[in-house]
Amino acid sequence: MFALQRDLNARQREAAMFGDGPLRIMAGPGTGKTTTLTARVQVLLERGVTPERILLLTFTRRSAREIVNRVRAIRGAEQARRVLGGTFHSVAHRTLRRHHAALGLPDGFGVLDHGDAADLMDLVRGEMGISSRERRLPKKATLAALYSRVVNTGTPLVEIMREDTPWCTDSAEEVASIFSGFMTRKHALGLLDFDDLLLYWRAAVQDVGLGEQLGAAYDHILVDEFQDVNLLQLDVLVGLRRLDPRLTLVGDDAQAIYGFRGASPRFLLDAD
Repeated sequence: MFALQRDLNARQREAAMFGDGPLRIMAGPGTGKTTTLTARVQVLLERGVTPERILLLTFTRRSAREIVNRVRAIRGAEQARRVLGGTFHSVAHRTLRRHHAALGLPDGFGVLDHGDAADLMDLVRGEMGISSRERRLPKKATLAALYSRVVNTGTPLVEIMREDTPWCTDSAEEVASIFSGFMTRKHALGLLDFDDLLLYWRAAVQDVGLGEQLGAAYDHILVDEFQDVNLLQLDVLVGLRRLDPRLTLVGDDAQAIYGFRGASPRFLLDAD
């Protein structure tokens, strides 16, 4: 038994030693969720699971590094380093680079960060002659946030605007045209934004042939802070695990912080 496992309480040890079926771990702050998840990764390695076939999804690069570093301290640097870990967006990026041709993406496509995406959207708005001086329209950062919420939640634009920017709901048609021009410009330039990374990843895992290949690449998928998953990310996970139940979810429904982009603790509470 690893030293870390000896430090676990009975419930933590039960979760770490769980078998191959779906596992949901719910616990409050300061109860050792990260320690338990780290121990579960160690148990999987001890059982002979190949490191490259373990996928650890987190919401920050720091979280992924912390768990891998903890495993490294017990299991050895080389084996722990081979565990695949990262944020949803970074793993999506790696996946799209590898399978860009099958998804109709250009080799060497670029990725816009949030600031660049907002700037490009503002440029498109200017070229379309849609002026904020003539109509009450959101500024570029708000436009980008609206666009992201629509993409991540699948909610119609008008409903999002009624909730987030009720003062300019009558400009929904103009905002929709800006979004359309933004998507057209990205495609013409061979660019993706962060939301596109998840959209294309979902398309990949939902494809009959490619989706099975991507899902079969992992024996176990572990997701930290699952209360912050949104509908788009949930679709990705469902696609990856539709033929394999080996999924571990860790979270605290009271600590959800990404509701502004469609995350909901209900996905954690309702997980089967």
